[in-house]
Amino acid sequence: MADLELLNPRDHGRLRAGKRLSTPHFVQIVPSEFAAAAASRPVVLTKDQATGRFYAGAMSGFRPGENVAIESGAIDRFEPLDLARQGFFVSQNGIAINSHHSRFGDEGEALFDDDGQPARLLRHIQRVLGQLTVGVEESDAFIAALLAHKLIEPIDISLRFDDGETLRLEGLYSIGLDALHDLDDAAVLDLFRQGHLQLAYTMIGSLKQIPVLAERRNRRLTAGPSNG
Repeated sequence: MADLELLNPRDHGRLRAGKRLSTPHFVQIVPSEFAAAAASRPVVLTKDQATGRFYAGAMSGFRPGENVAIESGAIDRFEPLDLARQGFFVSQNGIAINSHHSRFGDEGEALFDDDGQPARLLRHIQRVLGQLTVGVEESDAFIAALLAHKLIEPIDISLRFDDGETLRLEGLYSIGLDALHDLDDAAVLDLFRQGHLQLAYTMIGSLKQIPVLAERRNRRLTAGPSNG
């Protein structure tokens, strides 16, 4: 990770931050985002390559730099928290930044007002980081429950497109519907009370977005080169 600096008005009073970058094809999300994400893209699990631990993410495309979760030219209404906070990090003493991140520069919105108080954008970032802090804990609890009940299973995604290309996506996981239905009443009740049951069904239901994304990708291939 790049060297981080503790954000403060003395050193960063004139620093500005631009808009977040475009949505990548896969981005980490937390449980409070599941419903909004599932409306337009699959919500799946994958493993952190460094730690081997599961985390949840939303797929917007099948290749890096690709976003087929929305129609060409449309505005993507889903803003993942992890993207909204790009360049900003939680530290023990407040908010830290990677000042070399491409988001920062002389253009964009000011982080502090003339009195050294957080400006509109920074107040938004504070809320986002707070939501992420809580969300990561909720995500860890949700995944721990899935593991305890042995509900996580790998999913095989093999797609063939009109241009002849075949894509096989590996390293993705979802929740086994049969395993979920086989749980005893006590386990189901516990998942329900913790709010995990609804999250599980949201994830399962979101898999129907995979063929939707694939069809949209096909249409773009037919239409010719595109930025999305």
